[in-house]
Amino acid sequence: MPELPEVETTRAGIAAHLIDRRVIHVTIRQPMLRWPVPTDLARNLEGQRIIDVTRRAKYLLLHTSNGAALMHLGMSGSLRVIDANIPPQPHDHIDLLLDSGRVLRLRDPRRFGALLWIDGNPFAHPLLHGLGPEPLDDDFNGDYLFDRARGRKVSVKDFIMNSRVVVGMGNIYASESLFAAGIHPARAAGRISLVRYRLLVLSIKQVLQNAIGHGGTTLRNFVREDGRPGYFRHELNVYGRAGADCPRCGEKIRLRVIGQRSSFYCVTCQR
Repeated sequence: MPELPEVETTRAGIAAHLIDRRVIHVTIRQPMLRWPVPTDLARNLEGQRIIDVTRRAKYLLLHTSNGAALMHLGMSGSLRVIDANIPPQPHDHIDLLLDSGRVLRLRDPRRFGALLWIDGNPFAHPLLHGLGPEPLDDDFNGDYLFDRARGRKVSVKDFIMNSRVVVGMGNIYASESLFAAGIHPARAAGRISLVRYRLLVLSIKQVLQNAIGHGGTTLRNFVREDGRPGYFRHELNVYGRAGADCPRCGEKIRLRVIGQRSSFYCVTCQR
């Protein structure tokens, strides 16, 4: 599933092609995604100028004066800006034709993505309301995370993957951040000191910023807005490397299921 760096990479890539462009036509080939595509999407979006493209958690927002289109890439979705004369391929479900003659095309083989329309304040929408802070914002810090963790018996990995605690932390980057901070992923969230939470927050920010700089991680389906893969997979220290040598100590990377997710860690470097 595309995580925060992949979604941010996509946002940055499509924004330059979308901002100040008008949507001329909306083509919906498959209306049944994770939720049904609204039947009035074309009526609300056609003729509108896109004034901004933002991200909240793993959602993308195309803002207009009339409202906002809310997009999610699901498990396997991607967005590409291409010439309008390029014929659609299987799983190319939605096109937004721009006045530039280019198309924003949503491809989603597994159809777990979404394209919804929001009138009014998009951040009051049920999918966005109540989310935790952005991990790269200043209000996400070690003191905040320590306060939220007090008394919590859940594993620290599940804790930082809770979108009401902090948004955008998927399995890949949670594993990598905990390795960088030297914290065992199964350790109870409430049994980690303030000092170690401050280190974890720094690690989260560094891992995410590094991943964004490399264009995200391509493991299965993710491609950038121009069709290129993300290259952060070459920087992964533990995720997907069970049985390989730890880059710090040489101990074999271990795999354990925590919270129904595969978790990769070094038993020597992470306590």
